[in-house]
Amino acid sequence: MAIDVLPLHPLFAAEMRGVDLASTTDREVLARIRASMDRHAVLVFRDQGLDDRAQLAFAERLDGQLHAKTGISALAANRFGNEALTDVSNVDADGQLLPADDRRRQYSLSNRLWHTDASFVDPPGRYSLLSARVVPPVGANTEFADMRAAWDALPEDLKNLCAPLRAHHSIAHSRELLGFSFSPEERERLRGVEQPLVRTNPATGRRSLYLASHASAIIGWPLAEGRLLLKDLTEHATRREFVYSHAWREGDLVIWDNLATMHRATPFEDKRYRRDLRRVTTLDLPRDMPAGATV
Repeated sequence: MAIDVLPLHPLFAAEMRGVDLASTTDREVLARIRASMDRHAVLVFRDQGLDDRAQLAFAERLDGQLHAKTGISALAANRFGNEALTDVSNVDADGQLLPADDRRRQYSLSNRLWHTDASFVDPPGRYSLLSARVVPPVGANTEFADMRAAWDALPEDLKNLCAPLRAHHSIAHSRELLGFSFSPEERERLRGVEQPLVRTNPATGRRSLYLASHASAIIGWPLAEGRLLLKDLTEHATRREFVYSHAWREGDLVIWDNLATMHRATPFEDKRYRRDLRRVTTLDLPRDMPAGATV
């Protein structure tokens, strides 16, 4: 079957058809997916129906080492028995809805803030692969913002200001924004790292803002001034013209580049409807760049 790439937004995001991810081992097909990611930053694959094992295996074939130091692992045991598989759902180990006051649900509410996965570790997350297993019968979209287009649209003086800056990222910070509290031991495990405020894709040379609700401070700046800059940049980067909203279907697998996008969950009746999505994130490690890949 021929592989087709159909744009979903004027700036970024596309649907790729003609690929069965569970069985894809061909180096040229994997190279084309990576090249398409460099161009579109978000790729949607419909009707994949991956199980946990197939999702993990494909992520490793696509981009190597997996992120396994998720914030939720500091609070509760992983119900899948594998820390590389992140639970992005509102159900417990028996598939039942989490109570409204469950600490896991309260922790996950911060997914509604704009963020990029695994910016709080070094090396940070690169690709996230989110698989839809159970989708509620109401809107429960995920929104993505193109941080490359956001960078391009900045005035030159602001680009010059931002280019050399670094920010501190911690997943504890994003949770605390909504009132979640941590023990001293949990805070130590989630103390975070510094990251550049601007990144460059080595394959394309395109620059992008690197923001997240995990970003708590600009290194070397007064705290209030740094947070104001981060707030202003986030508001700029999430203007509607930079945003694609994905409406989930069961069997979808969506891949996004965390170094080129931000994303957030949108609210739905999560105390009434089950939603079971599972995410794998790869780490931004050097790899041999495939030659001759076309989009």
